[in-house]
Amino acid sequence: MSYPLQLGFQDPASYIMNQFHEFHDFAMAFIIFITILVFYALSLLSINAPTHWKFVEKQNVELWWTISPSFILISLAIPSISLLYYMDESPNPEVSVKTIGHQWYWTYEIWDHNRIEIDSYMIQLEDYSQQGLPRLLEVDNRLVLPINSNIRVMTSSTDVIHAWSLPVLGLKMDAVPGRLNQMFTNIDRAGVFYGQCSEICGSNHSFMPIVVEAVPSNIFYEWSNNIE
Repeated sequence: MSYPLQLGFQDPASYIMNQFHEFHDFAMAFIIFITILVFYALSLLSINAPTHWKFVEKQNVELWWTISPSFILISLAIPSISLLYYMDESPNPEVSVKTIGHQWYWTYEIWDHNRIEIDSYMIQLEDYSQQGLPRLLEVDNRLVLPINSNIRVMTSSTDVIHAWSLPVLGLKMDAVPGRLNQMFTNIDRAGVFYGQCSEICGSNHSFMPIVVEAVPSNIFYEWSNNIE
């Protein structure tokens, strides 16, 4: 989870989130360069406007400041489209999870092995200080998923629009009543990952956290066989 005064993203736990990090850094390099260039040009114009105005009106300059943005946009579009394509891939899932949003908790259903259905509520506020848990982020029933496995996450809702969001995995999908959306992930390290509903779904919107516990496959199968 995030921590106070954190700069940047959380440490990625999936390939797709790692690609998000790299694309963010790649795009920021262009943004910083353009920002410095624009401020430099503005400072020159403000210092000696009559002299530099003749330079700005030259045809060669106008040609280059038209061509250069085109190359920048192409450089950003190619990795961006590639990333979008990868996000829409649908590999053969080894585990399928259906997340159903309610006001204000989540229900998780898994059918691949044993039929599992659990409700995940945020624990009571007084328990946070007693157990040293992260405030407003811990739940009574965590969703347990295996690492190094293709996982399909399907989202829906029974009442209003929710959004199942888990930043470290690069996942965020609206849960819409009467509609089934899906996304894919492959968790590459074990850990406990926190998220929250990212849609303003009512008065208790900020009180329906998401907690995924990523474990090795053998522990996941043991959990799925023993859960009631």
